Amino acid sequence: MRVKPLAYRMRPRVLDEIIGQKHLVGEGQIISRMVRARHLSSMILYGPPGIGKTSIATAIAGSTETAFRTLNAVIHNKKDMEIVAEEAKMSGKVILILDEVHRLDKAKQDFLLPHLENGRIVLIGATTSNPYHAINPAIRSRCQIFELKALSEEEIKEAIEIALADKERGFGSQKTKVSPEALDHLASGSGGDVRSSLNALELAVLSTPENEDGVIEIDLKTAEQCLQKKAFAHDKDGDAHYDVLSAFQKSIRGSDVDAALHYLGRLIEAGDLVSIARRLLVISYEDIGLASPQAGARTLAAIQSAERLGFPEARIPLANAVIELCLSPKSNSAYQALDAALADIRAGKSGDVPAHLKDAHYKGAAKLGRGLTYKYPHDYENGWVQQQYLPDKLKHKTYYEPKNTGKFEQALALIYQKLTGQKKS
Repeated sequence: MRVKPLAYRMRPRVLDEIIGQKHLVGEGQIISRMVRARHLSSMILYGPPGIGKTSIATAIAGSTETAFRTLNAVIHNKKDMEIVAEEAKMSGKVILILDEVHRLDKAKQDFLLPHLENGRIVLIGATTSNPYHAINPAIRSRCQIFELKALSEEEIKEAIEIALADKERGFGSQKTKVSPEALDHLASGSGGDVRSSLNALELAVLSTPENEDGVIEIDLKTAEQCLQKKAFAHDKDGDAHYDVLSAFQKSIRGSDVDAALHYLGRLIEAGDLVSIARRLLVISYEDIGLASPQAGARTLAAIQSAERLGFPEARIPLANAVIELCLSPKSNSAYQALDAALADIRAGKSGDVPAHLKDAHYKGAAKLGRGLTYKYPHDYENGWVQQQYLPDKLKHKTYYEPKNTGKFEQALALIYQKLTGQKKS
């Protein structure tokens, strides 16, 4: 008979066995109150992989006297849901634990909605994606939304120790000794993913021979071999991905080289060169901008080099670009100026193009009637001549506000101030 993995065997069966998530299942908290009152409503549990969403769903269902069934929105079809619905009609109520709930297609959604509406099916959905973005509003509006957090190192240690002591489901019937250093590594190297820690523990126990005293000893070296590396908690399609990208850009904007390199490392570990490249290019113009205009071109060159090299060598030009962007002076004046102009346009503040600027198929100075003449700047000293370019409604408007960020933008600022001063005089 095939033995199920340790992480599966150690899933909590009732609410009191859940480790972590005290903001939801602790004494007096919302899910705890729902279970104690025997009044479950449909809910969606979301958070990073390996933190026990499905396990908590099972424990919630197991803490009630209601029958429950577990399906996966990807691999199970509408027929499977119809069987659950028939059972609900017979028994009055069934709890449906649905993994990957954000992957429900329209046919399954349409089938589920009336059963959620009349309360015969209580849905407990689990997903790594943000339900506010990924789940159909019709389903979402009928569910409570609960966010789960990654487990702390102490909570993961607690899960490991329970697995080592449990004689029925864990390794309690074996003489197993895990060194403090190995325990620390199994807890800290999993990135909050308890499943990864338990999988590594299981591999360590099953692959380590007993010593002469009949004890399985797990030391740091064994733990490192079995865990290999941090089980990186980064789902490219989930919220964590966008959180890391956001922290990456904000660290560069804040000139924190060490933090930016940390988040770059996390994105590299996820193998997400496309997102790194796009975000770096945006940063070079959004956050550095006119303070160091060549940063954009150098960033593009680094991105092209990284794309040609591929990982692992791609990390080298990316590191160069990130450090330069972090330590460059920062200016958002260019895009802020454009956004200000766009805001006026979208608010209906535009007006007619001045008559002397309208297309008249002229070369050089052109007579436009009513005494209006377009002045061709190249015919004047320094290539500039005073005339109105903005529509009448906006003729005194200024959008660009230079920043004192360095030589380049300071030089632009002097020219801008001179020209706008002459324009207003």
